[in-house]
Amino acid sequence: MSEPARRAAPRVGDLIALTDAPDPRALQGTFALLVVLDITIRSIGGQPFAAGTLSGVAITVTLVTCALAALVPWDRLPWWAISVLPLLDLAALSLQRLGDTTSTAGLFILIPAYWLGRIFGKMGAPIVLGAGLLVVTIPALAVNGVNPSSLSRGVLIPLVGAWVAYATAGTFAKISAQREAAERHRADLAQALEVIEHQRRVSDAILDSVDVGLLLLDSTGAYAGINRRHTDFMTLAYPDGHAGKAGQLGYVYGADGQHLLSSEEMPTRRAMHGEEFDDCRIWVGNDPLTARALSVSARTVRDEDGNFAGAALAYKDVTEFMRAMEVKDGFVASVSHELRTPLTSIRGYADLLMERNDLPEDAVRQLSVVVRNSERLSRLVRDLLHSAQTDVGPVQVMRTRCDLALLVRDAVLAAAPAAAASQITIDCDVPERLLVMIDQDRIRQVVDNLVSNAIKYTPPQGAVGIRLRVDGGRIDLSVADTGIGIDAADRDRLFTRFFRSRHAEEQSIQGIGLGLSITKSIVESHGGRIEVDSEVGRGSTFRVRVPVDPADAL
Repeated sequence: MSEPARRAAPRVGDLIALTDAPDPRALQGTFALLVVLDITIRSIGGQPFAAGTLSGVAITVTLVTCALAALVPWDRLPWWAISVLPLLDLAALSLQRLGDTTSTAGLFILIPAYWLGRIFGKMGAPIVLGAGLLVVTIPALAVNGVNPSSLSRGVLIPLVGAWVAYATAGTFAKISAQREAAERHRADLAQALEVIEHQRRVSDAILDSVDVGLLLLDSTGAYAGINRRHTDFMTLAYPDGHAGKAGQLGYVYGADGQHLLSSEEMPTRRAMHGEEFDDCRIWVGNDPLTARALSVSARTVRDEDGNFAGAALAYKDVTEFMRAMEVKDGFVASVSHELRTPLTSIRGYADLLMERNDLPEDAVRQLSVVVRNSERLSRLVRDLLHSAQTDVGPVQVMRTRCDLALLVRDAVLAAAPAAAASQITIDCDVPERLLVMIDQDRIRQVVDNLVSNAIKYTPPQGAVGIRLRVDGGRIDLSVADTGIGIDAADRDRLFTRFFRSRHAEEQSIQGIGLGLSITKSIVESHGGRIEVDSEVGRGSTFRVRVPVDPADAL
């Protein structure tokens, strides 16, 4: 201990337990109290106190020491100067024992030993031992003579005092180390809390600055966090206030902006069921002038054990996009309808001319070009119309019993000339006959799109394989090619309208990016799904799975 701790006034805890830093007045007061108590008890027991005896001198020394402890400004003196007090106590202890050999004052060595152990640390043990032998043991042996009793008491008292000083130093060294560690821990914790608080303020500022509504749900569905942008959306959806719980009903509409969502259809309730989704479109607000369209995404939050702990949702304002899409779809539908009439006339008159037998060969060749391109333009118009219709609602299907195997063979036969022109081999593995209940025209469009795409994106000398099977209660149709393949970064957007992959654009392959989008909507309208497995430079495999009644698949 480099310097003793001092106080302006002693505390009760110092006087009794002596567990705090050594205060001169507290320790000296305790020692004096014990000395007076010893003399008082012996006086009551028949050993009267005489002021002129060594015991009286001991009391005098003790009282003088008390006065020094109380009056001397120890905080202005060197830290070791305070050690004079416990050394004077050892002298008073020696005088008390010399004045009365039956006195139990030897026990009082514990107090100066404790004191010196606090002041000097472990060096207090040899100080107590040396001072005890010098002040207590030697005078006692000189006065009382050397005998087993006096020798034992004279030696053991300093030894016990030295042990107490050593134990005290060790105990308080450990306490001091623990206290310093606790202080460091407290300081580290305070610093960590300050960093966390700063990060929280930064995070709140960032979250409030982004133009996306953010919402965090806890495991019970309660709102655990919300940013300023989402508060604006909540004001539109819940003008009368919100209870902060997932699934609450309000002015929240579906993608069509017409039907109110039920509690189970709400994005928050779906997220609480553990569902993860992207681009779930809703409208919020009851006033058409201020209503906003939102694209909602959700991800689950799990604890360290993998258990569901809540969900995070992001709400992006896509109002302008949705309104632009409405205008665009209206325009596309209008233009497409206007184009169909002249195209029908062109194709009809071209067919009539082709039926004549008196046309020269070059005229027939030129008419074939007209027919081929009018058919291509008709398909484009049909795709545009279909694309506009899918935004209005799901594709309407009219199921009839048809031979799907024959339908696939016809599609392959129709694509054969284009494949032959590019020297592409087509392998068609389909059953002889497969009767199922499907929308024949729609599924023919799916097969045509997949087969024509496989041929379009496959270089010369490549191969295309078509395979049709019934697997349990579903149709399994796959179209594989050895074409240019699809980059992994493009696969998520592959079925988006008007999207074209980077490799297709780099190689100037014709197309407007509607075929796969239309194919996906038709397959999903049948309750099925379409998947793709592809690798750049090695080709792609598109697989369509549509559920059917096994009794109908004959």
